Amino acid sequence: MTTPGSRPEGTTSEAAAAQAVQQMFNAIAPRYDLLNRILSANVAQLWWNRTARTYREILQQPEACIVDLCCGTGSLTLALEQQRPPNSAPILALDFSHAMLTRGRERFSPNAIAIEANGMELPLADNSVDLIAIAFGFRNLPNYDAALREIHRVLRPGATLGVLEANEPQGMLSVAYRLYFHHILPRIGALLSNGNAYAYLPSSVSKFPQPPELLQRIRAAGFSHASWTAYTFGITGLYSCQK
Repeated sequence: MTTPGSRPEGTTSEAAAAQAVQQMFNAIAPRYDLLNRILSANVAQLWWNRTARTYREILQQPEACIVDLCCGTGSLTLALEQQRPPNSAPILALDFSHAMLTRGRERFSPNAIAIEANGMELPLADNSVDLIAIAFGFRNLPNYDAALREIHRVLRPGATLGVLEANEPQGMLSVAYRLYFHHILPRIGALLSNGNAYAYLPSSVSKFPQPPELLQRIRAAGFSHASWTAYTFGITGLYSCQK
């Protein structure tokens, strides 16, 4: 199997990795949304919207407890909100980067509550959540298997986990992908924001498990009906499963 979790350069322990990721996202928060739009040609918005539509049946239940984990500046939170009926229970948007969460809080309506929390130790009761959605944050957790177990703990029986995550494609597309992701993207990131953070991004994707392995880990954590749906020729995709 690949790495047990995120390991930014120079870190060897889970605690050091988590601290490095937290510091990194605090540093890039002021320009994170701008860079997202530039570096993804705004395609990321389509991915967030598609993910939210996938779980529309759950989101349409007014009393359902919905969590956007590793919410960052809240782009997925806003997409999930669009699928909620009036007077629904607010979405819980969790992240451990204070700077990212502060920017997210500025964008949220009263139908979302920002909570500063560690994704490895969720401040949620056992069997209390109907849907946990994560967009491009799972990859940054320091221990994937432990994170899946913690998510499994807080989900109700029959509840759903959706993980939208980057993926390194195979075949012909991989050549163009590697050129952009490993050479062009870090240079743009260095010009407009924090060079170290945007060097970490392609490295973290390269080390992240390929879909067959992550699906195996998801099942090992106790989930069923695990699947992966490729988005945009497989450069990203949605993992979906149930407790």
